Amino acid sequence: MLMNGFDEGVLPLLGYAMLALAVVAFVLALTAREDAYRAAGKQTKTFWMVILGITVVVDFFLGMLFLQIAGLVASIVFFVDVRPALKQVSGGGGGRRGGGSSSDGPYGPYNGGR
Repeated sequence: MLMNGFDEGVLPLLGYAMLALAVVAFVLALTAREDAYRAAGKQTKTFWMVILGITVVVDFFLGMLFLQIAGLVASIVFFVDVRPALKQVSGGGGGRRGGGSSSDGPYGPYNGGR
């Protein structure tokens, strides 16, 4: 009885979550520039598009748990390792908007009390 509820309730939700993560990773990989992958020292854009595309197809059509877990690992690697490196190379790192200097405070540049 408990396993029946798990199979019909929790597993489909986990499948949808893995699919959503794979789709977001695929779109982010698609929007990054090819030269950013080379500059960051990561695998090529084509490599990540193929891996994440296969992950989306497996999650959407096949639903084989072993392959879904392998795709989940690939998506997590993209989010934890590749995407931050791409953001850093592309100038999106640091969490600042507008590209201020290192002496900028929350209300503008710090001038040392002058």
